[in-house]
Amino acid sequence: MELCSRLNYKMFKSGDLVVCLGASMIIKESALKKGLPKTTESLCPECKEVIQAKLYEENGKVMIEKKCKVHGKFKDIYWSDVKMYLRAEKHAYDGVGVSNPLIPNAKKCPNECGLCQLHLSHTVLANVDLTNRCNLNCPVCFANANQSGVVFEPTFEQVTEMLKTLRNNRPVPTPSVQFSGGEPTIHPDFFKIVRKAEELGFAQIQIASNGLKLGSDDGEFAQKCLDAGVDTVYLQFDGVTDDVYMKTRGRKLMDIKKKALENIRKTKPTKMSVCLVPTIVNGINDHQVGDILRFAIEYRDIVHAVNYQPVSFAGRISQEEREKQRFTLPDLAKRLKEQTNFIDESDMYPVPCVTPISEFASVFQNDPKVTFSAHPHCGLATFLFIEEDGNAIPITRFVKVDELFSDLYSGAKKMETSRIKSVSKAVEGAKLKLNVSKYIIKEKKPKSLGRLEDLIEAFWEGGDKKSLSEFTWSTMMVGGMHFQDDYNYDIERVKRCVIHYATPDGRIIPFCAYNGGPTYRDEVERKYSIPLKEYQEKQKKKEVAA
Repeated sequence: MELCSRLNYKMFKSGDLVVCLGASMIIKESALKKGLPKTTESLCPECKEVIQAKLYEENGKVMIEKKCKVHGKFKDIYWSDVKMYLRAEKHAYDGVGVSNPLIPNAKKCPNECGLCQLHLSHTVLANVDLTNRCNLNCPVCFANANQSGVVFEPTFEQVTEMLKTLRNNRPVPTPSVQFSGGEPTIHPDFFKIVRKAEELGFAQIQIASNGLKLGSDDGEFAQKCLDAGVDTVYLQFDGVTDDVYMKTRGRKLMDIKKKALENIRKTKPTKMSVCLVPTIVNGINDHQVGDILRFAIEYRDIVHAVNYQPVSFAGRISQEEREKQRFTLPDLAKRLKEQTNFIDESDMYPVPCVTPISEFASVFQNDPKVTFSAHPHCGLATFLFIEEDGNAIPITRFVKVDELFSDLYSGAKKMETSRIKSVSKAVEGAKLKLNVSKYIIKEKKPKSLGRLEDLIEAFWEGGDKKSLSEFTWSTMMVGGMHFQDDYNYDIERVKRCVIHYATPDGRIIPFCAYNGGPTYRDEVERKYSIPLKEYQEKQKKKEVAA
C-alpha cells in the first residue's frame, strides 16, 4: 500500500522478479486469531519488554490494553470501528517470508530482526535511508533529523551493498526501493545511487521527498531524477493550505508543493508518477482529508496515489494527548465519506485482500509473485477510476471484488493440490476466462473504461498485458497505512510487515520494528553516525579541495 498504482504493472511484468519454486503456494490461510476479545503480544512503551496485551471492544471501538509489572497499565485505541476491524480480518492471509533469512534461529519477535525465520512476508517495498540530514525541521518526523546532533549518511559503497542484499532475497528478490531519510535528495551521491538501483534491477525506484529541491528550480532537478531512474516521488503533502504546514512542518510550503508538481509534470520523455503522502493528526489536518484527494484528482495526469499516514507517536505522550490526537484507519475512511461524495467505508479493503491475485498467478505460472501478505489491520485502500470530467468512481462499485478474490484463491488451491497439475491449470484458467464477465456489474461500469475483462485476465496471466498498464494509469489508489507506535504495538503486525528497512550492517528490519519498539533506528544510526561538527568539518575540507 505504500506503493503507487503504477507499481503493479511493472512488478508483474519484470521477469527477474521471480524464482521457480515448483508449484508451492506462497500464501496460506492466516494463523491470526479472529474475533474479539483476544490476546496478542505487545511492548511496554517504557522498557520495551514484550508483554501480553488484550484486544477488546469498548463503545464500538477496538481497544488495546496491557500491563507491565514495572511501569503499570497502558490503554489505547487500536481501531476506532469494531465492524470495520472484523470485516478486515476476513481478508487475512499469511505469506512464507524469505527462504534465506539472515537470522535462521530467532526465538522472539521483535528482538532479533534481520529478517528472521519467524517473519511471514517477503519485502515488497524497501526503505533505504540515505541521510538523517534534512532541509526542513518538522515536528512530525521518524528520523528526527536535525535533533540528534549526529549525521547518519551511508556511503555509496554501503548503499550499494544494502541494495544487493535486498535483491538477494528469496523466493522474491525485493522489487521496489524507496530512498528516504531525512531528505534523500541532499545526499552527495544521490543520482549515482539511483542509477545503481536501476542497474541492480529494481522495478520501482521511489524517493520520499518534501519537494523543496524538486520545486526550487524550473524543472532541472526533476528531469535529472527521471533521467537517473526515479519512477515515483512520494511527496510529503499534509494539506492544501499553509496554516496546516505551519503546524506540521514549521513553515509555509503550499507554493513549493505546487511548483514541485509542475516541474514533475514537465519531465520527458515520460512523466514521473507522484504519490501524495499526508501525515494526518486528529485536530490538526483531518478536516482536509477530502480536499487533499480533490487536489490529487486535479493533478491526476501525474498523481496516481494518495497514501494517508495516521500519525504515530514517538517518545512519551500522555493518554489524554493520545486520545485527543489519535487517528486510526477507520477514522480516515469516515472522513473520506464525510468530505467527499464518492467514497464509502465499504469501498475500503485491507492490504492483503489482493493476495489471491498473486497466488493464482504464482501457481498458474509456476513462479512466485510479489505478494502483499501484510496484516489486515496495517492498511486500507481502494482504487478510483477517474473519468475525463474528474468524476471518481471506486472500482468496488462495478467489480465484484469479494467474489473475484475468493474464486482466484480457491482456483489456486485446486491447482496446487491437484495430482495432475497441468490439467488442473488448464481447467481453472479456462473456467475463469469463460466466467470473467460475472465479476463485472456492467450497468455500473464506466463506459470510458474499455474492456475490463482484459484487465482481469491480465492479472492471472502474469500482468504482461498492455491493458493492465493502461488501467493503472487511469486509476488512483486511495488508502492509508497506519504505522505503529509503542502504545498500539501488536507483534502480529510486525511479523507480517511487507515494508522493510535495509541497514548498513546487512540486516533487513520491518518498518514498525525499526522506528519503534526496540529502537533499531537508534542502534543503527549510533553505530554508523559521526558527530555533526565532524561532518561539517569534512564537508568544508571537500569544498576547499574542490
